[in-house]
Amino acid sequence: MAEASNTGVSLPTSLEAVRIESLPAAAYYIPNFISEEEEQLILDKIAAAPKPRWKQLTHRRLQTWPSDLVRDKLLDAALPHWLESPVVSRLQSIPVSPGGGDDDDTTHIFSGSPHTKPNHVLINEYPPGVGIMPHKASDGAAYWPVVCTVSLGASLCLNLHRSKEDGALDPTPAWRILQEPRSLLITTETLYTDYLHGIADIEEDVDLSADTVANWSLLREPAAFADGQNVRQTRTSLTYRDVLRVSKAANKIGMFLKR
Repeated sequence: MAEASNTGVSLPTSLEAVRIESLPAAAYYIPNFISEEEEQLILDKIAAAPKPRWKQLTHRRLQTWPSDLVRDKLLDAALPHWLESPVVSRLQSIPVSPGGGDDDDTTHIFSGSPHTKPNHVLINEYPPGVGIMPHKASDGAAYWPVVCTVSLGASLCLNLHRSKEDGALDPTPAWRILQEPRSLLITTETLYTDYLHGIADIEEDVDLSADTVANWSLLREPAAFADGQNVRQTRTSLTYRDVLRVSKAANKIGMFLKR
């Protein structure tokens, strides 16, 4: 991997170099996508956001930037600088394949999307013992089929589930992806459209090994999980996507949305 200028950041020469080979469709994992300093800056900005930015759910809370979708449309407003940099520029700097070039439509992961970069970020905060039930993206048709997730603060396992022939959920995960703090996970294609993803409501991830974790060989520090366990701490995720349709109506309230 090629080192970035920030201490602790290590970007691959292409996404193919960090492909999770055991998964059925394209998924990529970069363990050192941002630095510890950048991680703390983003966490500080999240904590300092105005209270109306937080949507309180039963056991967790979330923020949406620059706004919620209305009828599958995003109000036209820029992401704040602390969500734009360094994440978006780094996403655009990594070619999908080693041969990515001027005549390659997939130079970077968002090259083919309407806005050539993500324009929407969902921030989820997961305290220990709190997850999210397996689900497909109910609003998936509103987005370009690429999901980029940056993890902050702590590690946890993302579970990918199949549906049974009768349409019911198979409760046993087909795959597990261990997401470390400061890492980037990119999922695309059928992993985005055909599989359910969820996070178990547990205090500790167990039975972690090269045989049970799909991205084990790509982890920054697999030795940290050598005992097969990960005690959960508060983990915050940044989910970057490109909303297909944008409404110019937001120009009238842009100053409010950028706060």
